[in-house]
Amino acid sequence: MSKGKILITDSVHPLLIEGLQHLGYVCDYLPAIKTDEVFSCISNYIGLIINSKIKVDQKMFVQAHALKFVGRLGSGMEIVDLDFAREKGVAILRSPEGNRNAVAEHAVGMLLALNNKLLLADREVRSFKWDREGNRGVELEGKTIGIVGFGNTGRALAEKFAGWNVQVLAYDKYKEGFCNDLPHVKETTMEEICAKTDVLSLHIPLTTETKHLVRNGFLEKFNKQIVLVNTSRGPILDTEYVIKMLKSGKLNGACLDVYENEKIHTYTEKERVMYEDLFQLENTILSPHVAGWTHESKQKLAETLLAKIKSVLEVDLYNKN
Repeated sequence: MSKGKILITDSVHPLLIEGLQHLGYVCDYLPAIKTDEVFSCISNYIGLIINSKIKVDQKMFVQAHALKFVGRLGSGMEIVDLDFAREKGVAILRSPEGNRNAVAEHAVGMLLALNNKLLLADREVRSFKWDREGNRGVELEGKTIGIVGFGNTGRALAEKFAGWNVQVLAYDKYKEGFCNDLPHVKETTMEEICAKTDVLSLHIPLTTETKHLVRNGFLEKFNKQIVLVNTSRGPILDTEYVIKMLKSGKLNGACLDVYENEKIHTYTEKERVMYEDLFQLENTILSPHVAGWTHESKQKLAETLLAKIKSVLEVDLYNKN
């Protein structure tokens, strides 16, 4: 006899479905489902597994009479009404442990590609242009890496720089004593990061507090011309401001995996002009929100979420039957 039904709205590794079925749950795997379709059927499910396309707001929670948990394949929770979930006694399960390494490796890869002009060099060599001097790179050794936000991905990135002979400064507004086990990392203030950083990497969630954190006046606080890395959430940056700083030279470069608007087909004319401006800049490395999207992370996300779901369902933490 089934213990209940779970709706999976996005592509997942098969082991998540197999694991839930083995526990006795029925999984409806509908990766093409749309939000309105979820709303119309959500009352039938005790569990909902999402990635980023389905917004679980108060209206959705009210409709979800039997819901015990929402599982997020990843870390960002801006698409879930967390306060209302607590009121309803619905467990909210994230899985940042599953893709933290992927994000960290991607950030390092973007930074190395930018510093060593690898995209430009590749294009030129393929065009039979041999310009060694014009493609002279910049080493990370001896530089200072500033990490803002020291959760799963911030820590994973810091760990990557062990043995690189770089200074790693880390700041997290809501934590302290968070890197005592990492001798190459110094827990510090935002003021010291502004004073010493050569590379700034952001690893913070999108909230009302962090939206447009990087806006007019932010980069002017830094003593150096820095490289900015953002693999967290696009709206943390004011895109027009970042473009201005890239053109002025205050930013030596930017590695961007996330953007304020990631739905290209919805661009306004103003946004299209703005992004065309950004995409033409040579001192950038850009990718389509894939930092945490590796073949390995797909499995790790599934494994992580399965373990957390099992804990909630089998213990029945909220006693909702």
